Amino acid sequence: QVQLVESGGGLVQAGGSLRLSCAASGRAVSPYAMAWFRQAPGKEREFVAGVNWSGRSADYADSVQGRFTISKDNAKNTIYLQMNSLKPEDTAVYYCAARFGTLVVPRYDYGLWGQGTQVTVSS
Repeated sequence: QVQLVESGGGLVQAGGSLRLSCAASGRAVSPYAMAWFRQAPGKEREFVAGVNWSGRSADYADSVQGRFTISKDNAKNTIYLQMNSLKPEDTAVYYCAARFGTLVVPRYDYGLWGQGTQVTVSS
């Protein structure tokens, strides 16, 4: 069973940057597509960015395209989310997720989840 642990969240001013990490343990994640989702208070959990098993193909939500970059290091069993030009509307709990197979957007297709890390962007 794969376990996912996120880190790197925190408080940052608008325009700043943060780098989230998601370390996997229990099994190699090289066959897994992995993604970042986020959930703001009172809102549904939404897809932010995802990467396929090899790390060579990625997909982004329109709201973060050009500001966020997802990467996957299979040797370290870790994925990252580099977040630049942060906005107050990026404030949310960010979750790492994994699924065995192709990269997809719907959250219901991901069976493995981390506990989340809080990102707060002040104006």
